[in-house]
Amino acid sequence: MKVKYFEDTDTLYIGFRDSNIAESKDLDENTILDLDADGNICAITFEHASQRTDVHRLTVEGIAA
Repeated sequence: MKVKYFEDTDTLYIGFRDSNIAESKDLDENTILDLDADGNICAITFEHASQRTDVHRLTVEGIAA
């Protein structure tokens, strides 16, 4: 899983899996969902992230396998 914040464009990208993206769906004008060929969620992108999320207060919690 990868979380990237691009301050210059105020874009937050959360990648869930390394798969080839087969389709991108606009959830709204500022949110894009990327899917693989099987319909699995690969990533989500938030435009205007600082206005729509608490991006400057990122917390990562580990989950035991």
